[in-house]
Amino acid sequence: MNLHQLRFVREAVRQNYNLTDAAKALFTSQPGVSKAIIELEEELGVDIFTRHGKRIRGLTEPGRLVLESVELVMQEIDSMKRIGKEYAAQDSGSFTIATTHTQARYTLPKVVQAFMIKFPKVRLSLLQGNPRQIAEMVQRDQADLAIATESIAAIDGLITLPCYQWEHVVVVPVDHPLLKSKSVTLEEIAAFPLITYDSAFAGRNKIDHAFVLRGLKPDILLEAIDADVIKTYVELGMGIGIIAGMAFDAERDRGLRAIPVGHLFGMNVSRVAVKQGAYLRSYIYTFIELLTPTLNRKLIEQAMSGDKEHYEL
Repeated sequence: MNLHQLRFVREAVRQNYNLTDAAKALFTSQPGVSKAIIELEEELGVDIFTRHGKRIRGLTEPGRLVLESVELVMQEIDSMKRIGKEYAAQDSGSFTIATTHTQARYTLPKVVQAFMIKFPKVRLSLLQGNPRQIAEMVQRDQADLAIATESIAAIDGLITLPCYQWEHVVVVPVDHPLLKSKSVTLEEIAAFPLITYDSAFAGRNKIDHAFVLRGLKPDILLEAIDADVIKTYVELGMGIGIIAGMAFDAERDRGLRAIPVGHLFGMNVSRVAVKQGAYLRSYIYTFIELLTPTLNRKLIEQAMSGDKEHYEL
């Protein structure tokens, strides 16, 4: 048994059981991958993959258990490599953050700026997607951490920590009648066409749930994945928008007004997520500390060890 065999098994699964694609991803030959997998199966005494002719189609039951062990072994090897790199260069390297548009656009700029001043030699990358997509980026080692609303807390294989709370706001043109209401109600909101987030975002689920509980069916005119698009169509007079409070900037959004509606849709918690068992470079701890004053390296390490008592909001 050797590391090449383990890598080939993992990559075959990642490439949807296409050994040609797996070989390309690992810069080797398809026959070499196939031979290595067969040799590993012979050594273990079980079939890892189901086959149709010479083509592999999926994992056998013992194969699923083998894959779990392979993932653990490869994760430990990756961690050892990162340890070596960190001690060789404490203040340089690469760092990839996966996050949603709202976080990237409104929450992270000042944090990223402060981080880059502290670590100018670190090559920082931002990847964007919906909460499920960015969680998968961390699971697949395409990103070091993810930042999104609390839906990522339920995804297996991730350790998530709370960063800060926020509420939704309704955005309307400056002369909109809702601005005259002392305390906006769901019925008042449902009287207008709505422009809000795509259903892939956790905040949208809370919005839908609130209307359902009141027996209301709002007219969802348009769904979008980022607040800038929502605000643009509100400014055109097509409807009213519901966005994350952090996405409204009174200076930039002078043609709009924001009405806080946390009393209707509840409070939300943005969270930072890392892969369970991952080795974090020292500057990643620093980034998380810059992101939120409620977290420090000690609390993060407690979370990584499975102790949730001391860091949950």
